[in-house]
Amino acid sequence: MSSADPQPAPGEVAPQEGAEWGDHAQWLWRGQSCHWRRLGSPDRPALLLLHGFGATSGHWRRNVGTLAAAGWCVYSLDLIGFGASSQPGLDRHQALDNRLWARQVQAFLAEVVQAPAVLVGHSLGGLVALTCSVYAPQWVRAVVAAPLPDPSLLMAGRRPPRRRPWRRRLKRGVIHLLLRLLPLELLVPLLAHSPLLDLGIQSAYHHPVIGDQELRRLIARPARRPGAVRALRAMSIGMALRPFRATAVSLLQRLGRPTLLVWGGQDRLVPLEVSQQCLRLRSDLELHVIPSCGHCPHDETPDAFGGAVLRWLEHLETG
Repeated sequence: MSSADPQPAPGEVAPQEGAEWGDHAQWLWRGQSCHWRRLGSPDRPALLLLHGFGATSGHWRRNVGTLAAAGWCVYSLDLIGFGASSQPGLDRHQALDNRLWARQVQAFLAEVVQAPAVLVGHSLGGLVALTCSVYAPQWVRAVVAAPLPDPSLLMAGRRPPRRRPWRRRLKRGVIHLLLRLLPLELLVPLLAHSPLLDLGIQSAYHHPVIGDQELRRLIARPARRPGAVRALRAMSIGMALRPFRATAVSLLQRLGRPTLLVWGGQDRLVPLEVSQQCLRLRSDLELHVIPSCGHCPHDETPDAFGGAVLRWLEHLETG
């Protein structure tokens, strides 16, 4: 597949909302097929949306129309292992973690967008956006993380003690063994085909969403693909074995781009208290809290989310 501009069918207009929004295309990077989409003219400033764990670019279904109408060319990319992108397994040459996803984003901006962009990420996508802004600041104009998850933020900013080589090898071996023995081949299909999936999705929302069939398909479809289990195992190992410099604590200390944090006041997955740890690490961060909202502010309260992001971006442009 090529990285050519997505082309709609003759007479077809790209949808501006719903899970199938935008014009779709595939882009080949490092032998992996990456699904992406776009809404808006490429002559406009670029804004790249990055989905969260278990989600896809379609999860931005309620935001793209507003962002495009405000003058942005809106792109979104399925991170490797998710959505309609490739689902690779374990590879000793490259870990499937936020460093790899950040390099995927950097290459996408260089090869497809061909311009720096504002990065807007939900949850894991926020961590990827932050990572890319540190690794490749020349390609990132600003970052919005909604919210920013990372277990390192729960350690009160303390750098873990440096382990001796034998202890690092032991930790690596134990994590590999446990995650290889975990029966994901049974658990993932069970979750993807049962009401347990609805309960898992609901845990990310404050208001009831059980019955939203489009949302359910967004999450279930990638989980039912043949490579879902091997990709989940690879990213679980990769994220568990990241070096300290790839954690949010270290990345925030090296951050050099304007950053907005957006948090749901009722987020049960990444509680609001985590945002305070982010502010203790970097007092120049801006925080916007949306009350009566869970872990997915962009999907649960799209008007409040879009308004906050656009006001902040306008302030950056005029400030």
